[in-house]
Amino acid sequence: MHRRTPIHLRRAGTSVIIDLATPGYPSILHWGEDLGDLSDLQLEHLAVASEPQRVSGGLDTPARLTILPLESHGWQNEPGLIGSRRGLAFSPTFGPVDVHMLPSDAGLVLEAVDEVAALKISSSLTLDSAGLLHQKHTLTNLGDSAYDLQHLLATFPLPSSARELLDTTGRHLRERFPQRHAFTTGRHVRDSRRGRPGADATLFLAAGTPGFAFERGLVHALHLAWSGSQRISAERSVAGHALLQAGELLSAGELSLAPGESYTTPDAIGSWGDGLTALSSRFHESIRARENHPTLPRPVTLNTWEAVYFDLDVDRLRRLADAGARVGIERFVLDDGWFRGRRDDTAGLGDWYVDEQVWPQGLGPIIDHVTGLGMQFGLWVEPEMVNADSDLARAHPDWILQSEAGLPLESRQQQVLDLSNPAVFDYLLERLDAILTEYDVAYLKWDHNRDLLEAGSPITGRVAVHENVVALYRLLDEIRRMHPGVEIESCASGGARVDLGILEHTDRIWTSDCIDPIERLTIQKYTNIVIPYELMGAHVSGPHSHSTGRRHELTLRAGVALPGHFGIEWDISRLDDAGLDAVAAWVDAHKRIRELAHTGRSVHADLPDSSADLRGLVSQGGERALFVYTQVTTSTSYPPEALTFPGLDDERSYRVSLAEPTARLDGPGQSPLSWAEQPITLSGRALRTRGIQAPVLFPEHLVLIDFTAI
Repeated sequence: MHRRTPIHLRRAGTSVIIDLATPGYPSILHWGEDLGDLSDLQLEHLAVASEPQRVSGGLDTPARLTILPLESHGWQNEPGLIGSRRGLAFSPTFGPVDVHMLPSDAGLVLEAVDEVAALKISSSLTLDSAGLLHQKHTLTNLGDSAYDLQHLLATFPLPSSARELLDTTGRHLRERFPQRHAFTTGRHVRDSRRGRPGADATLFLAAGTPGFAFERGLVHALHLAWSGSQRISAERSVAGHALLQAGELLSAGELSLAPGESYTTPDAIGSWGDGLTALSSRFHESIRARENHPTLPRPVTLNTWEAVYFDLDVDRLRRLADAGARVGIERFVLDDGWFRGRRDDTAGLGDWYVDEQVWPQGLGPIIDHVTGLGMQFGLWVEPEMVNADSDLARAHPDWILQSEAGLPLESRQQQVLDLSNPAVFDYLLERLDAILTEYDVAYLKWDHNRDLLEAGSPITGRVAVHENVVALYRLLDEIRRMHPGVEIESCASGGARVDLGILEHTDRIWTSDCIDPIERLTIQKYTNIVIPYELMGAHVSGPHSHSTGRRHELTLRAGVALPGHFGIEWDISRLDDAGLDAVAAWVDAHKRIRELAHTGRSVHADLPDSSADLRGLVSQGGERALFVYTQVTTSTSYPPEALTFPGLDDERSYRVSLAEPTARLDGPGQSPLSWAEQPITLSGRALRTRGIQAPVLFPEHLVLIDFTAI
C-alpha cells in the first residue's frame, strides 16, 4: 500500500492532519487533540481508515468533505465556492494540487488551477502559537473575462461527537446572549446582512458533545475575523459529514473579479477544547501574542456620555474631570456633541470641526484642564456616518451609500458615507488628522451607529460593503501610522462590530451600550469566549440604569465591570466625599487586579444552581486568582450550596479570603461565615472538587474571593 503521505501539523497541543490524496482537493482528517508523533505509515493508514464505502443510491466515488468542497467532486451540500462567468464556468474543479510548507512547519499553502474555468485557488492553513487553526482562500481570475464571485467559504470538519450547537444572538442593549439546539441533519446558518456583524450576530459558532459547558465537553468553534456582512454555518449530512463554514456574505454582483484580479477571504479561525474555557484560552493566548496587542496598563476611563449627554457646559465638564482625578481616573473622554451643529443626535454628523458657538476658544481649555490633572484626553467620533442636516450632506449627497433609486431608509436620522470613494476617504483622513494634530488627543472612541442598507456606491452603482470595510481598515491604519500614540476604540451602537478583524486595527471594543450589571454578566461572559478582558470596555454606570431602568448598588455595578477595560459612565461630580471615596476604592481595586485580569486566564464555573454566577481570573502560573461570585436571583437552597473553583493549580495550596472592597458580609438573621471571618488554606484540588460554602447574599449582590498560593 502506497499513497501520498498526509501532512501532520502540530502545535500547542493541537494536531491537524491533511490528506493530500483525497479525490478533488485535500481534506482535513483530524483537527483537535494532539495525536503525538505519528510515522508516515501511520499517517497513510489513517487516511486509508478514513475512506468511505460506496453505498446503494450513491455516487460511484463517494464524496469527501474537503477543504474546498465542490459539486465537481461529488459534494451535494453547500459548496465552498460558487460563481460563474455570466452563467458559464459554474462548476470549477482544481488539480493537481501543489503543496508549499510554511517556514514554521506549522502551516502550508495549497495551490491548484482549473484550466477550463481559468481560475486559480490558493488555500492557506496555519496553526498559530496558541493552537488556533487559521484558514484563508485566495481565488485568482486567470481568464480574459470577468468572474462573478457569489461566495468563497472556509470549511472545518467536526468530529462525530459534535451533536449540539451553541451560538449567540441579541439586539441593541442585549448583545451576545447564548442559544443552543441539537445539531441534527441539515444546515444551521447565521447570516449578517447589515454591513457590519450587527447586534444580532453570533460572535462564534460552537459544536460539541451534548451538554458541553465551560468546564467540560469536547467542543470546536469558529470565528470570522471580518467587520462586514458575513455567513457562519454548521451542517450535518446524511453521509455522516459534519462541518463548520464561514466567509464573507456578498451581495449580488458585489464582487466581480476582472482578469488577473484576486480575492482573499477573511481569516476564519477555529479553536477547540475540553470545555469552553479551554477553547476560549486558545483565542486569548493567540490575541495576546499579536505584535500590536496593547502592552501598557489599560487606562481607567471616564466617559462623559451618560454623565452629561449633550450638556457640554465647560464648567460642568471641569467639575467632572476634577472628580475623575479625585477617584483615580486615567483617561477622560469627551463624547458626542463637540462638533459643529451637534446640539442633539439629529444633525451635524460629518462636519468634523470644533463648534465655535460651544467652544469659542476651541477644545484647548478643557483639554488643558484634563491633562493638567494628569489624565489623558479622548474624543468621540463617528466618521463613517452623516446626518442629512449637515453641511457635508448638503454639499456632497453623492458621497452617501445608496441604490439607483436614491437614499435608503434613515436610521437614527443618519446615512452612511462611501469610504470606497477616494474623496470621502481623503476628507475624513484630513479632518481627523487636523484634530489630532491641533489637540492633545490620546484616544478616539470611534462609533458606528447604524446598519448598512442598500449600500451601493454612487461611483460604481454596485453594492460596496466589501470595499467600505477594506477602506475602513486602511483609514484606521493610516491614522495610527500618522499618530502612533493614539488609541482607538471600536464602538458600534454598542457591541455591533465586535470581531477580530476590527481589533487588528483598533485597541478595544465597546462591549455594549447596556451597562446594567445584570445584563452585562451574560454579555461579558459570552463576549469573553473570544475577546480577552483587556480589550472589552466595561464601565460603572450610575445607580439608575439608563437602558433598563433598574437600580443597583455600587458593589454590583463595579464588581461586574472590574475585570474588563474598566471605566465610569456616571456624573460622579454630584457625589459627596463618602461617595467619591467609595468609587475610588473600586478604582483602586481594579488597579490592584488589572495585571491579573489582563494577562491571566479567565474561567467560568458551571454552577448547578442557575441563580448564581461564578467567574474567575487565574494567573498564568496559578499562583494567584480572584473570583467574582454574584447572587443573581434568589436560590432554592438557603443557605446556598458549596462553590467549586475551576482553573486553580491542583498541586498548590491557596489562602482563601474575601477581597476588598467586599470583605464584609452583612444580612438579616445570618451568622458569620467561618471562612470569611478567618481565612483558610486549601489545595487547588480540594477547591476544585469539594469547594467551600457559598456566602448568603441578597439577590443582585456580589463578593470578591481572593486566592493566594502559599
